[in-house]
Amino acid sequence: MALAKRDEGKKVNSDINVTPMVDVMLVLLIIFMVVTPMLQKGVSVDMAKVTNPEQMPDADKEDALLVSITRDGQVYFGSDQISIDALTTKVKDRLANKPDKRVYVKADMRARYGGVVQVVDAVRAAGVDDLGLLTDQKKTNTPPPPPAAAGQ
Repeated sequence: MALAKRDEGKKVNSDINVTPMVDVMLVLLIIFMVVTPMLQKGVSVDMAKVTNPEQMPDADKEDALLVSITRDGQVYFGSDQISIDALTTKVKDRLANKPDKRVYVKADMRARYGGVVQVVDAVRAAGVDDLGLLTDQKKTNTPPPPPAAAGQ
């Protein structure tokens, strides 16, 4: 009696097919290239850094009203450049149908103080109930102190 041998192992292709992986990576690259500019809301400014900022998670919402002041004193409402005189009417128009009258101001830390005060005054003249000044968290190299014991 003879043993029958199978030749199935010789037909198996052990090479990695890279083409589908390259296709997926190119699609992901295109998606990230398109989405990344949309992630930043408003105008990029270097905000003042503080050690204990108050958290304002509503400032990141899509419908949040954001006024930005750049280093050279230009004022932006959202991502549109605007004059300080037109800011009051623009804010009034946007707040007309919103129950929450809150505006967030983010100013460059090198912006002139007088310009920031003018913007805040223009926003207050629009009837804003709550004004948030956005800042960045100061990075510290020291570890936080250990929590106190419950019995103390």
